[in-house]
Amino acid sequence: MTTHKHQAGFTLVELMIVVCIVGILSVLAIYSVKKYVLYSKSSEARNAIGQMAKDAAMAAEREKGNTAILPAGGISSLTRSLCDTSTYIPASAAQVKAQKYQSTGSDWKSGSASAGWQCLKFSLEEPQYYQYFYSATSTSAVSGSFAVSAYGDLNGDGLTPTLCVNGAAYSGAIAISPNILEDGACGANGSNGGHGDGDGNGGGNGGGVGNTKHTGP
Repeated sequence: MTTHKHQAGFTLVELMIVVCIVGILSVLAIYSVKKYVLYSKSSEARNAIGQMAKDAAMAAEREKGNTAILPAGGISSLTRSLCDTSTYIPASAAQVKAQKYQSTGSDWKSGSASAGWQCLKFSLEEPQYYQYFYSATSTSAVSGSFAVSAYGDLNGDGLTPTLCVNGAAYSGAIAISPNILEDGACGANGSNGGHGDGDGNGGGNGGGVGNTKHTGP
């Protein structure tokens, strides 16, 4: 007697279902990995502006009067105040468009004892994905306010999402926003300036900064 064995296999429909499932999982995996990579890069900015805000609050408590010897009956100004507005680092957002920028020591020494990065005493040593900026509407340690911002174009599409932390003086105490703000929420208290152009110019006081496209080089 001859015995015929039937070989088990997959039908075309079953194979197509498997291919569809694998394709869907691949798309989800690619999206998750891309999101994770972008978030890991943005952690640089989150850590940096968090530290910048703390440095700004500490700077307000630091005496900034002149170093000259005061005569009897003399007074010293600027003994307690917020730091005045800084420059952009790097100067052009194009320098961090889908690439990193290695700052120099002189970048972070710009300003003075009462203004800019020299006043904040903040610096980065590692190459950076973001452009950083500190702005103050008023340097008064009683009623002034400030914002620290990071602008990045990680994928090179010309859009520069913004991360920021706002701070303000209330009755002599410096309060900092508990969370990192994004895009349109930046400058909600009117302290954050507009984003500079490709040459690092512009960015006056007031107004939020959104997902904007650069027109500079």
